[in-house]
Order: sequence, then structure tokens, then C-alpha cells
Amino acid sequence: MSRKKKKQEKETTIENFYDLKVDEVDELVSILKGNPVDESKEVSYEIDEVAGETDSEKGKKLKKFNPYRHDFLSRIPTWVKAILVKWWFAGAVCFFIMMGLGVYIDNNENLLLLTGLVLGIVVDIFVNPIFHFFQDYEGEYDNYMMFPFPFKKFWTFFTNAIYYLIIIILVNGIYTGINLLVEMGGGEWFFGAEPLLFGTFAVIVDMTFIGIKDLIVWLVNRKKKKASEEVPDV
Repeated sequence: MSRKKKKQEKETTIENFYDLKVDEVDELVSILKGNPVDESKEVSYEIDEVAGETDSEKGKKLKKFNPYRHDFLSRIPTWVKAILVKWWFAGAVCFFIMMGLGVYIDNNENLLLLTGLVLGIVVDIFVNPIFHFFQDYEGEYDNYMMFPFPFKKFWTFFTNAIYYLIIIILVNGIYTGINLLVEMGGGEWFFGAEPLLFGTFAVIVDMTFIGIKDLIVWLVNRKKKKASEEVPDV
């Protein structure tokens, strides 16, 4: 078969490769021109009809197609996702650093220092980028980050490390306080760190500071807005 004949055959069979929705295009053009929409036309959610597939298997249950359907993660409230992510990573750091390396590091201060620095690095490298990835609109997770800046800002690496070092010191203070209360009550057991409760304490302390920060930001913005409204127009 000659090359010219092959080219002609491809041109005549192009409709087999592209199912052009001529009616839909005409309807769209009509709407753009301002013509009334035919609301009596029923919209189909069958995948085979939407995709142009008409030869469906008999007895096969057809799946529904809904372009506006939300996935499972989008149905979970933002605060639940934020708390779970922060809690899981804090517990993981406790498991791998405090419990894992605690066998080899005898000095408690050095262990706390390492744990705080690692948690800050993990938050900067993993947690905050996950929040930026999850957000449906800009700033959705800002109320759950101490430094809600794009993760490309290199200086947040150091600020998060220092900040979470303070968080870990306060969490250690909570454990110390609990053990003192147990001792005062006559108890003989020691309350040690483990991932579940450690993550809970870390999130509580972290969100307390973030809540104070958010309150200060809100008050400052409110004051600026009020001041701008009081300025008379010239």
C-alpha cells in the first residue's frame, strides 16, 4: 500500500478515533450567545454515556459519575486532619528518638535537645508541607502552624527547630509534674514517655502557643482595620 493511500485512509477514518460532541458544542455556543438553557434536558451521570461508551456489558452494574463529588479526605474537618497529622508525627518522633535512642543516650538533657530539634525539622520538612498540600484555599491551615509561611522559606527550618525544642522542654515538665504528684500521693510507679500520650501532650502545648499567636494576630489585624476605618477620606 502506497504512502498516499495510507494517508487518505487515515483522513477518512479520523472519526473512529475522535468522538466529537457536536451537539454539546452547539449547546455551549448557544449559551454563550445568551440564549435560554433547556432545563428539561436530563443530565446523565452514567459513565458510559458521559464517556461516549454505548456497548456496556449486560448485567454489569454501572457506576455513577458525579464531577462534584467530594473525596473522603475533603469531608473530614480541617481541625481534625491538622490535629491528627501533628499528633502522629509527634508520637513517631517520640518512638524513634526518645524511646529508640534513649537506650544509647544516658543524659536526659541531650535526649530532650535532640528530640526537640528533630521534631522541629520534621514539622518543617513534612508537617507544614502536608498542610500546604491539603489546603483547599490559601491559608486554610494557617491557624495550626506557628510559622505559616511557604516551606521554601529556609529560615523557618531554624525557627521551627528552636520552637519545638521549647515545646519538648514543656512536655517534659508535664511528665515531671505528673511524677511529682504520683510521688506525693504515695505512688511507687514512674510515669514514662510513650508515643500516644507524648503526642497528645505535644499537640496540647503546641496548639496553646499557636492559639495565643493567632489571638495576637487577630487583635492586631482588628486594630489596624479599625484604625483604617476611622481615617477620614480626604
